[in-house]
Amino acid sequence: MRIAIGCDHRGLELKQFVIKQVAGGGHSFEDFGSYTPDAVDYPDIAQKVAEAVAGGGFGRGILVCDTGIGMSIVANKVKGIRAALCCDAFTARRARQHNDANILCLGTGQETSVAGEIVNTFLATEFEGGRHQRRLNKIRAMEN
Repeated sequence: MRIAIGCDHRGLELKQFVIKQVAGGGHSFEDFGSYTPDAVDYPDIAQKVAEAVAGGGFGRGILVCDTGIGMSIVANKVKGIRAALCCDAFTARRARQHNDANILCLGTGQETSVAGEIVNTFLATEFEGGRHQRRLNKIRAMEN
């Protein structure tokens, strides 16, 4: 799968770890920034990643900032995006199974072992469909 990845200046270190996880899992990726610890505005990065995923060029996206909250708020403004802030493997699994989340948001407070488990779970878990499809259809209808 092709993954769009981005972070703000505070998420740089965790993003570098995430890139290793993604590549180690056999996925390709594109890094949309930030590339240095110099301050950037997280909405700029989140918008680029969300539009790349919504445009169909990427199967999923991963965004990192201090809390993950700002990135998730911005990404969810883009039509077709269902960004989920996940703090453990359970929430990552449910975000995919029940909500067909297509962008994972992480905060920098995660231990790398936990972040790795979250990323791997998010990328490996499929949408269940069924009763969840009806709900997803309602979300999509709200975007129109």
